[in-house]
Amino acid sequence: MQRAIFYADSLFETIRVFARRIPLLDAHVARLRKGMKAVGMEVPEHWNTDFFYKEITKVAPANARVRLTVYRSPGGLYLPEDNTPQWMLTTAELPSARLEWLEKPVQLGICQRVRLPVDDFSNFKTLNAARYVQAAIEAREQGWNDGLVLNAYGRICEATSSNVFWWKEGQLFTPPLSEGCVAGVMRDVVLQTALKNGINTTTLPLTPEQVLLADELFLTNAIRGIMPAQMAGTQTGQERSLALFELVLVKLKMNQ
Repeated sequence: MQRAIFYADSLFETIRVFARRIPLLDAHVARLRKGMKAVGMEVPEHWNTDFFYKEITKVAPANARVRLTVYRSPGGLYLPEDNTPQWMLTTAELPSARLEWLEKPVQLGICQRVRLPVDDFSNFKTLNAARYVQAAIEAREQGWNDGLVLNAYGRICEATSSNVFWWKEGQLFTPPLSEGCVAGVMRDVVLQTALKNGINTTTLPLTPEQVLLADELFLTNAIRGIMPAQMAGTQTGQERSLALFELVLVKLKMNQ
């Protein structure tokens, strides 16, 4: 863990287990392997979906939040001496075996204290998360449930632990990955589900002014799925987001 602690030289995945099923594990492992290549870590051939499924189910409760952390082996200062990876699992039990719709929307504000960089590593989940920590603190101080974080260009990038989507005149939008947001696993599920069901979907940069004009807002992550959201009461509808949530349950075989 030395390099993870000293240099944040590490990647992680937050994975949900549903009654010992891990429906998004393929996507998590694919993103992890892509991230390891991007940061110059060696990628062991046996680090595949089957390997991590066996390791996770050895230690995780039947319904769980799992964090898989991968870090570079010790050696060197900023310049590493050993690119082989090591890994660690931590788990927390969850009460439910399915994604659940939030009855009350997440109340959002726009964080002003930090800006997220846009570079080759922005789309991966790394331990270099101090900006997200400060954004979460700002959201709490302002009385919000979560905060929307701006990128280096002053546009809305994502929330502190979620991607952001919005509806406008029946069309679904989300910021493109080129805006610096994490390439969320649930983000991909939502995009695939929307396209499969004939929903007009576009990636588009989002300014703080535009978000106030959205018809509906929602956030996505691998733990909660789709979460309805609103900015200071400006979005009152949730119907389209709820319908899409139900379609995602069907895709993940949780609609029973």
